[in-house]
Amino acid sequence: MSADTKAAWRARFRRGRAAMTGAQRADAAAALTAVLAASDLGDVVAAYVPVGSEPAFTLDREVLLPVTPPEPGPLDWAWSGSLAPGPFGLLEPAGPRLGADAVASASTVLLPALGCSRDGVRMGRGAGYYDRSLRPGPRLIAVVYDDELVDWLPSEPTDVPVHAALTPSGLVDFAS
Repeated sequence: MSADTKAAWRARFRRGRAAMTGAQRADAAAALTAVLAASDLGDVVAAYVPVGSEPAFTLDREVLLPVTPPEPGPLDWAWSGSLAPGPFGLLEPAGPRLGADAVASASTVLLPALGCSRDGVRMGRGAGYYDRSLRPGPRLIAVVYDDELVDWLPSEPTDVPVHAALTPSGLVDFAS
C-alpha cells in the first residue's frame, strides 16, 4: 500500500462530494438524522461539527465535541453548547476542556470520514487526530454518504478500525 493509493481514494471521495448539490446534501442530512433518531446510541455520544462537504446530521442531545490541539496529537473534548472558531476553519465547543480521555466515557463516537470500507477501515483526511484519540470501549461509527461505503480501502497499522458506518440509507454494522 502506498501513500499514492490513499491519495487517489481521498481524491475520488472529494470529487464525489464536490459533485453533490445542496439539495442532495440536505436530503442526506435529513436521512442521517432520521437513522440516528431510531438508533440506540447509549448515554454519552461524541460527535463532530461538520465542515465543508462532510455529512451533516442533527442530534437532539448534548454531545462531546472534539477540540483540536495546536500540534498534531490526541483531541481534547468539551460538551456541545456555544461554538467558537478553532484551528483549520473548524468550529469547536467554547466550554471547559475535559481532556483527551473524556472520549472514553462515550458509548458511541460518530466520526467524520471521507470513506469507509465494509471491513471497518475509516479513511479520514490524513492527519491522524482521531486515530491518536480513540480508545477501546466506545462504539465507533464512521459517517459517510452512501457511495463512500466501499468494499476495500488501504490501511496502515495505526488506523483504528470502526464498528459501523452511518449512511443516509441506514446504519451498517460490520462483523467482528
